[in-house]
Amino acid sequence: MSTETKSSALKKAKGFKKSKAGTYLSIGTTLFGAVSIAKQAKKARHEQDTLQLVDAVVSAAAIVTGVALLVRELRRMNSDDVLAG
Repeated sequence: MSTETKSSALKKAKGFKKSKAGTYLSIGTTLFGAVSIAKQAKKARHEQDTLQLVDAVVSAAAIVTGVALLVRELRRMNSDDVLAG
């Protein structure tokens, strides 16, 4: 693959990440991580492992923050949308 082709592919990928579809995909994958965190928290409670439970809570907070940032980005995209009004 030539340098120009790699550069073009990278630009397309960056453009997708900043698109509405890319943002929705990011929200989905972030929320998918919540399933793993829920399992971790359940296991920690069952085993009465406080440190693992704290880790799950901190990870959950990171997921909530990440989703909030992505939702804010979507709202900004919608307000910048010419057709939105």
